Amino acid sequence: MAIEITPEVAMQLLDFNQKFDIALLDNVIQQFYNGFGQQQQVAQQVLTQLKEHPDSWTKVDAILAYSGNLQSKYFALQLLEDVIKTRWKALPKEQSDGIKKFIVGLVIKHSTNSATSESEKTYCAKLDMILVQIVKHEWPHNWPTFISEIVGASKTSESLCQNNMIVLKLLSEEVFDFSSGQMTQAKAKHLKDTMCGEFSEIFQLCSFVMEHSQSISLVGATLETLLRFLNWIPLGYIFETKLISTLTLKFLNVPTFRNVTLKCLTEIAAVNVAQDQYTAELCGAFSSLLLQLKQMLPLTTNIKEAYKSGQDDEQNFIQNLALFLTTFLTQHGQLLERTSEMRDALLEALHYLVLISDVDEKEIFKICLEYWNNLAANLYQENPFSTSSPLMLSAQAVPPRRQMYLHVLSKVRLIMISHMVKPEEVLVVENDQGEVVREFMKDTYAITMYKSMRETLVYLTHLDYADTEELMTQKLYRQVDNSEWSWKNLNTLCWAIGSISGAMHEEDEKRFLVTVIKELLGLCEMKRGKDNKAIVASNIMYIVGQYPRFLRAHWKFLKTVVNKLFEFMHETHDGVQDMACDTFIKIAQKCKRHFVMMQPNENLPFIEEILNGISAIICDLQPHQVHTFYEAVGYMISAQMDQVVQERLVEKYMQLPNQIWENIIAKASQDVNELQNPETIKQLGHILKTNVRACSSTGHPFVTQLGKIYLDMLNVYKCLSENISQAIALHGDLVVKQPLIASMRVVKRETLKLISCWVNNSQDPVMIKEHFLPPLLEAILLDYKQNVPSAREPEVLSTVTSIIDKAHASQSVPHVLDTLFECTLEMINKDLEEFPEHRINFFKMLQSINKYCFDALLLLSAPQFKLFLDSIIWGFKHTMRNVAEIGLHVLLDLLHNIETSTVAQSFYQSYLIDLTEHMFSVITDSSHAGNLTQHATILAYVMSVIATGKVAAPLYNTSDPANTGMTNDAYVQHYMANLLKQAFPHLQDAQIKVTIVGLFQLYDDIPAFKNHLRDFLVEIKEHAGGDSTSLYLVERELQIQ
Repeated sequence: MAIEITPEVAMQLLDFNQKFDIALLDNVIQQFYNGFGQQQQVAQQVLTQLKEHPDSWTKVDAILAYSGNLQSKYFALQLLEDVIKTRWKALPKEQSDGIKKFIVGLVIKHSTNSATSESEKTYCAKLDMILVQIVKHEWPHNWPTFISEIVGASKTSESLCQNNMIVLKLLSEEVFDFSSGQMTQAKAKHLKDTMCGEFSEIFQLCSFVMEHSQSISLVGATLETLLRFLNWIPLGYIFETKLISTLTLKFLNVPTFRNVTLKCLTEIAAVNVAQDQYTAELCGAFSSLLLQLKQMLPLTTNIKEAYKSGQDDEQNFIQNLALFLTTFLTQHGQLLERTSEMRDALLEALHYLVLISDVDEKEIFKICLEYWNNLAANLYQENPFSTSSPLMLSAQAVPPRRQMYLHVLSKVRLIMISHMVKPEEVLVVENDQGEVVREFMKDTYAITMYKSMRETLVYLTHLDYADTEELMTQKLYRQVDNSEWSWKNLNTLCWAIGSISGAMHEEDEKRFLVTVIKELLGLCEMKRGKDNKAIVASNIMYIVGQYPRFLRAHWKFLKTVVNKLFEFMHETHDGVQDMACDTFIKIAQKCKRHFVMMQPNENLPFIEEILNGISAIICDLQPHQVHTFYEAVGYMISAQMDQVVQERLVEKYMQLPNQIWENIIAKASQDVNELQNPETIKQLGHILKTNVRACSSTGHPFVTQLGKIYLDMLNVYKCLSENISQAIALHGDLVVKQPLIASMRVVKRETLKLISCWVNNSQDPVMIKEHFLPPLLEAILLDYKQNVPSAREPEVLSTVTSIIDKAHASQSVPHVLDTLFECTLEMINKDLEEFPEHRINFFKMLQSINKYCFDALLLLSAPQFKLFLDSIIWGFKHTMRNVAEIGLHVLLDLLHNIETSTVAQSFYQSYLIDLTEHMFSVITDSSHAGNLTQHATILAYVMSVIATGKVAAPLYNTSDPANTGMTNDAYVQHYMANLLKQAFPHLQDAQIKVTIVGLFQLYDDIPAFKNHLRDFLVEIKEHAGGDSTSLYLVERELQIQ
């Protein structure tokens, strides 16, 4: 149990004038890990200060020698690692040599004793990592014999050899896998070249261990190390030695080693070789592996069941086997196809892959799916069908390469059909305002998988549509005869049938679809129980919704389907109404023209029938379903080309919501308190949501409806704003969370969404500017400015942005900035997190003003323009990445606009140097590392306008005699050198010079400019010493010339 330590006692650790108290450190560390509350805070504070002390690393040897606490030792190694990473070059030679010998000694001591290394694995792993950090600094210049030393030492003891393998593995990872951003390009290239050049000694050691060692742990460590080498070593070591045969014949069939061996063989399979290079070796390796595999896992094995009952190790083997087969066949499949004696091996490998594809494990299926997708696409694109109907292709016409895969692809089709995932997940959820809404799950694993599986199955259908039809029909018959009946089986089959829409010739598709629907209708009649009937019905609706080409060609069937959907809209069984609304909107989008046309043997276009009976159709629907219905009908109305007819349809379409709206407005005109009635507010929200969805699909023609309710809607907006403001004045900010106030805010938001929606769809910017903008700005701008921050709607900013995007309303920009700019800035400039929606919408508004109304910005006073620019700078300094990205986009757009304007030179004189300094502040801030490409683009642009002389006005003080004969690029280079020297005093003049020269020479090559910046970011982390900084400066200078 930890002894409680007072802050005064703990602080003694920071007094380096007295003897360092190891026992006290042990107690503080124990208190940090096992204590709580104040005790833990004291311990954390002391340990943090100790870490930051520049001389703390000098106590490491004492801690490691005398502490009995492993956590203390680990802490000591962290201190040492930090010094090695950041200040190694700045240490005197004798100190760095001393640390190197000390660490090497510790590694040898702990590695030689196999018992110690097992019990202190974390400690030993940290030691190894520190040794690798030292090697990265010292090898090859100051430690040229490192590789030969580590290889030689490995021959003295198996446990030391095992640890040295781990060190070599870590070194390989650091140099080849993780060097980007951790070391300069020149240094990384040099280490890679050196490691390749000295690899023969390492390879001989690995080969010796694999051939002679009896130690399971050593051989395992060697194979793991070899695995890291295989993606970069010269090809001769792989194909011109016994490596492949050793892996295949000696280790693949040994359970302990089979997974790591298979990973090694997968890396070998992934290696890029020239087309005719090492063909015999590759074929021999593949044949040899398959022979071993057939002994371990006979072709008759039920891999699906074996996986289900297998241990972790056995399941991993199946996954690794999938990776090997897909990698080898992707890289070298055509080699196996061309080599006649390898055809059987190819077909056996494909058979294994088919068996593995049937395993119920997402990751394994994903691996196999990627291969089948590539194969099917490749086979199809090689010989796309050119005949009018696939039926005209006889078996002899099938291309030879495709013929080879026919049998396998039939099995793959069956797997795709049986495993098809759900196309789109729709959830009904309650949002923050307590409203029930439908939420479409986007970008989920299932959606991604569905897209990939659909694409694969479409290609497979193109390759042999008759086989696809036969397989699907047979599976459907087995649903009908009950031999395979289950909800899951029916769903996957119907999702698969729906996914291949358009992949067959139209006549074949018609015949197939008629069969499917007939069988499903029969199944629906036959099944008992509402649940079973609902499942079959929903699948029928899903399939017909997927085949718009068929629906468009068969009006009577289309009308029957839609009328059936209207029936389903009254069915209260779980999910049926949602399914009916979903299918209705899908059909409305894809067949919209057919609903407004006069069809044969009809008295009216079908849209008229729908509008005549709209109240009866939607009477049993939930509000969110009504919104979907209205959106669907809006798509139909948008297809009517006759403007007069269209306006009449819109009027009839919105008649029902308008009646309720007019009643509410009439009551509110008599008594304004009606707008404080919770039920009235709820109805207003529902009506406005209906209008928003209707507008989104109808588009610009919705203007007739919007004009009808526009002024009343803005009056309601103002009235509700006053109600909210009064409530806040009486009860404080928290009142905005109360249900009535939350509902009022919903009405305000939906009002703004409706206006934004129509503006985005409008084709008449003049109408927006002249008729809609003046009353809108009057209603929303002052209200926004006068409201308390928590009651300001972020949609005000997005609505203004939409108007600027569409109408380019430059004349309104000064008024917009006057009312929205400063009050929003005050909300978001206190910190980087509060009011996230306002933040994003605010910077999007600035982006829009800059893009479409730049001329209005030029009319701002100097203080206003500076505030605008400061806001952009504040934007790109955000740690919220989406906000920072918008800020950077705005800045780059602004710079491009300025370049061609009349104020370019005065802008450059006033702001260019400042902007450069701000850019360097974010570039060197690690929390902004993700935006380096945008940073590089902007800084390169600034360098280019200076270097190419586009900045004609002097950026320096012309009255200063010291600047006589000065040029802008010379001044900026001198200024930047001073700036970097002050910010990073540990950098040497030569390093700063190379950095700045590179910036002025690479500005027209963004990737090179970005890599140059990344090298600079690596250098600022390290304190450079006098003897080592020149090692890679020469290479860097050559790179930028």
